[in-house]
Amino acid sequence: MIEVHNVQKSFDGNQVLKGITCTFETGKCNLLLGGSGTGKSVLLQCIVGLMQPDLGSITFDGTVFTNNKVQIRQEIRRKIGMLFQGSALFDSMTVAQNVEFPLQMLTPEMSREERRDRVQFCLKRVGLENAGDKMPSEISGGMKKRVGIARAIAPNCTYLFCDEPNSGLDPLTSIKIDELIQEITYEYDITTVIVTHDMNSVVEIGDHIIFLYKGLKLWDGNKDEILNAQVPELKEFIFSSSLVRAAKRIDDESHTPA
Repeated sequence: MIEVHNVQKSFDGNQVLKGITCTFETGKCNLLLGGSGTGKSVLLQCIVGLMQPDLGSITFDGTVFTNNKVQIRQEIRRKIGMLFQGSALFDSMTVAQNVEFPLQMLTPEMSREERRDRVQFCLKRVGLENAGDKMPSEISGGMKKRVGIARAIAPNCTYLFCDEPNSGLDPLTSIKIDELIQEITYEYDITTVIVTHDMNSVVEIGDHIIFLYKGLKLWDGNKDEILNAQVPELKEFIFSSSLVRAAKRIDDESHTPA
């Protein structure tokens, strides 16, 4: 479990996070939902330690992360897996080498053979057991996301953070990525935090949803409760998202040859 209490963050006098308090539950897909500029990515970066909050605290399973000793912060970071928005694979490395990279950095006690076994296990878990020798330029966008997931879970992470995992993917591939993230969350009982603005992900895997609006937490609940939420800003977001998806579907159909 990750607990965030009264986290505030400003840039050049502009307050981006205005006292966020929330909990991300273990064994669930926790979604940070909101439009662009609502503070989702800034909150994510504060939680994983890429940014320091101006005020507030962040706790991982009872251990305070903010303003703690360097050694304690490093121990927590070793338990964190990250799936970046653009996958962030190294172009000069093969798929297998990309997955092995965090093992070399974080688990020096592992032998080369142990690392290779772990890499193969993780690639098989995401359905890419035969792609280890390929270069990132040789695989699709969806496969790159799967490699990113394999790399994130390689060090046996306790906490998995996904920044817009469906960005740039077609709807069918997005569903498959959502399902894979959900399966891994349940299978390994990890705390998964997903930054998204995709309502499809919300209704598919939203075990726990936190809605941010202009740096404030306006609502939290689950996928079964969100459509009945009595929050005007959230209703507007859901309605707008539905219109965008409908417009895109009509546009796609209009460009399909008869």
